[in-house]
Amino acid sequence: MSYGSSSLASGAKTAARPFEYGRTHVVRPKGRHQATIVWLHGLGDNGASWSQLLETLPLPNSLMQIKWICPTAPTRPVAVFGGFPCTAWFDVGDLSEDGPDDVEGMDASAAHVANLLSTEPADIKIGVGGFSMGAATALYSATCFAHGKYGNGNPYPVNLSAIVGLSGWLPCSRSLKNKVESSQAAARRAASLPLLLCHGRGDEVVLYKHGEKSAEVLRSTNFQSCTFKTYNGLGHYTIPEEMEDVCKWLTATLGLDGSRS
Repeated sequence: MSYGSSSLASGAKTAARPFEYGRTHVVRPKGRHQATIVWLHGLGDNGASWSQLLETLPLPNSLMQIKWICPTAPTRPVAVFGGFPCTAWFDVGDLSEDGPDDVEGMDASAAHVANLLSTEPADIKIGVGGFSMGAATALYSATCFAHGKYGNGNPYPVNLSAIVGLSGWLPCSRSLKNKVESSQAAARRAASLPLLLCHGRGDEVVLYKHGEKSAEVLRSTNFQSCTFKTYNGLGHYTIPEEMEDVCKWLTATLGLDGSRS
């Protein structure tokens, strides 16, 4: 199932730049619906590729209770490609936690994700995951949830239960400590949110050291439930072993019981 495009996300403070999001694909749960996860693709990709993968993966019964929402990023000029336009959740010049941060673009994409989750029933656990730039956007959503607001100051509207990042990095890492320490509530939200980061030692696109550093920064800023998994020889892609680890972690973290009824 898929939805058409949507325009400017509500987390953006002004309409200075249009963010036209592409088609959103939904993989419906095959069992009793217990959780919904927005899964975000990498730079230059689209939601269809991940929805097709999730449709065809031999998922355990527990993960058949998850509804997967796979949106498509806007097409925009991207600095790392010399300004060549492609699908991207935000502009980026350096695929690492050290690069300059496009806060406006990240706010808009985090708001787009939150909007997709905002209509889920109250008893459904919700989360965000992604690959590469999608993972970076998921981690940015985690920091917005902890801080209680987007980078532009608008309130963050949804209660996240899980974050998964594959082959990604943590944007805005330099300001994270101040955000989490801004209030006891922010520190509590950070401590309560489970995160799973996975990275291959052979990643030639987002270097392993950036994934490792991102996990270290998260743990040092009160994200106490941050798990970092390493895969020897893995490049900038996913493998069955990694997806099995994601499945096991989601089953345990979201308390999925595996019943089909």
